[in-house]
Amino acid sequence: MLRFISFSSGSCGNCYYIGDGQKGLFVDAGISFKNVQPMLFKYGINLDSINAILVTHDHLDHIKGLRSFAKKGHWPIYAPAKLHAALAFHTFTKDFISSYRRFLNEDVTEIAGFKVRWVEVPHDATMTVAYQIEYDGYRFFIMTDTGQVIQEAIDLASESKTVVIESNYDVEMLKNGPYDYLLKQRILSSTNGHISNDQCAEGLRQIWHDELEHIFLCHRSDNNNTEELAVECNRKALEEIEAFEKTPDLTIECLKRNVLSGPYTLIG
Repeated sequence: MLRFISFSSGSCGNCYYIGDGQKGLFVDAGISFKNVQPMLFKYGINLDSINAILVTHDHLDHIKGLRSFAKKGHWPIYAPAKLHAALAFHTFTKDFISSYRRFLNEDVTEIAGFKVRWVEVPHDATMTVAYQIEYDGYRFFIMTDTGQVIQEAIDLASESKTVVIESNYDVEMLKNGPYDYLLKQRILSSTNGHISNDQCAEGLRQIWHDELEHIFLCHRSDNNNTEELAVECNRKALEEIEAFEKTPDLTIECLKRNVLSGPYTLIG
């Protein structure tokens, strides 16, 4: 039974799990492992069944718990070489990561039966990547932070049965909200920022295919968005292309900030 769990999703911290109880991966470790471990045990996930950690980028809300994960499970930490070069000098990772560092290939990397592919996406980190994770023929895609939905990401997502994609902000809430001008401009930037509900929706219109089963909206802003707005905007775009008529079992859900979402069964 392949399951997906979001332990936290947003600027408060990001951490995700995909596995079947015999093998598994974490994606990011932006919260402390002491908050994750009780939930793993609750759902019968043994630490010995976890094989590695994938890192998407070097912002604190994605790596601040990485030390606690590495020390607890001694799991290898995978990322492209450019991202690992940044982690080697990062204040939060430089003094321990060398013992755990593993490099992802340019095309496909096999990790305990998982086939991992990645694509670099625009964001204001040293390097930010989205991942496609394939296990037993099932393809799962995750893109947590990006300034735009680039074609290379669409290509990987449109091959996947589960898509986790950022839907960070509502444009009007951001423009009329409390952030200062420079921060608003950074969030709106296609090279340094995040994607809005509208941008996510347009991306999903291109990603949708008749084998898509699950859409999870992630990294929602607490100040500039709501779960209802994110789901409504993206659902409407999918309805316009008759996605739910063609694939009536398709689900769409917004992942929670700072609390667990799931577990979700991907393969029963």
